[in-house]
Amino acid sequence: QVQLVESGGGSVQSGGSLRLSCEFSGFTSTNYCMGWFRQAPGKEREGVAVITRRGSTSYADSVKGRFTISQDNAKNTLYLQMNSLKPEDTAMYYCAAAPPPVAFSSLLLPGKYLHWGPGTPVNVSS
Repeated sequence: QVQLVESGGGSVQSGGSLRLSCEFSGFTSTNYCMGWFRQAPGKEREGVAVITRRGSTSYADSVKGRFTISQDNAKNTLYLQMNSLKPEDTAMYYCAAAPPPVAFSSLLLPGKYLHWGPGTPVNVSS
C-alpha cells in the first residue's frame, strides 16, 4: 500500500526557513518522479519542486533560488528546504509521486501525480 506523510510545516515570519519532510512507503522512489505541491485557499494546486528518477530537479519560477528539493532513498524520505519565505508561500504543502513516464515539460503538473500525502500547512506572516 502506497503511503506518503508530510511533516515539518508550521508558522514562520517572512524571511524565515522551514524544512518539510515526506516519509513514503509502498513503492521504490527510484522508479517514480516525486514532487512538492501547494494549494493556497481559493487557489488551484500548483507544482513547487520536483525530482526525477535520475535526480534532475525542476522548480516553479516563484521559488527558484529559495527552495531546494532533495531525497534520501535510504530513509524513504523526500525533503523541501524552504528559505527566504514570503507571505505568498502560505499554503498547504503536499508531496506526491508519479509513475513514469512523465515528460519533463509536465513535471510540475499535479494531474500527472498518482499518489498524494494529506499535506502539511505552512503559514508565513509579514
